[in-house]
Amino acid sequence: MQICGRDFTPAEIHWINEKVETCPDLNRVQLSQQFCRHVDWTTPGGGLKEMSCRVALLRLEKSGLIRLPAVQKKVSRQTLVRCSEKGRPQRPIRIDAGKVELCLEPVKRKTAPLFNELIQRYHYLGYSRMCGAQMRFFVRTAEHLVGLLGFSAAAWRVAGRDDFIGWSDAQRKTHLHRVVNNSRFLILPWVKGKNLASQILAHAARNLPEFWQQRYGYEPWLLETFVEKRRFTGTCYKAANWIWVGDTLGRGKWDRQNKWDKPVKSIWLYPLDRRYKERICR
Repeated sequence: MQICGRDFTPAEIHWINEKVETCPDLNRVQLSQQFCRHVDWTTPGGGLKEMSCRVALLRLEKSGLIRLPAVQKKVSRQTLVRCSEKGRPQRPIRIDAGKVELCLEPVKRKTAPLFNELIQRYHYLGYSRMCGAQMRFFVRTAEHLVGLLGFSAAAWRVAGRDDFIGWSDAQRKTHLHRVVNNSRFLILPWVKGKNLASQILAHAARNLPEFWQQRYGYEPWLLETFVEKRRFTGTCYKAANWIWVGDTLGRGKWDRQNKWDKPVKSIWLYPLDRRYKERICR
């Protein structure tokens, strides 16, 4: 069975079932970690592919091939994200994007609660944990915090993107980690400025490869993002020279009954390397 780009063999499925039966105190996080180590399922940077593994384990259980440990008590968003004085609305700020210098500040453990709070308060999707390799940034000027950016692992399969790139399934499996998803972009609601959004996107595109190299040991070649069409037109991405390559179908990655109940989104790409097609299609 192939899930998340990996073939699960009968021997591996037997290993999972045996581990659950013989270790009654094992939880799902520990199981995913142990399985990744058992089969050497790692990211290009050497970390365990835990999130992909957890998705795969759920799919295997849904197919009736394994039985996972009982779900532990879920933690609500309200528990993960707490309101503070720093997250309250501020006085209006006007930024002249052409006259100020923007700076990307990586989110650290101490500043993560503020990032999560601002996303939960002011982004229409709210806070949720990002999957796979990821980086989060505060966007600042010398005097003000003006926005937030989140980058995470790329979508596994997207027709519009894959057709535009022209890669095979094998090439996609090999090089997908070189594609990074701009999964969150927020300009704080009290911040205004002409062309500010496109300036932030352009600044992020210039600087993200170096940050990614420092954290994961390799540079991304391509950025992707998905813009919900009933809410936004993608004007700032177009102004920042991103390329529209089509729309999603509105199915979602878990739609097996053809419900078509997800919002249709436009697909935008931004090459970080001029030779990305040549490299990514090897």
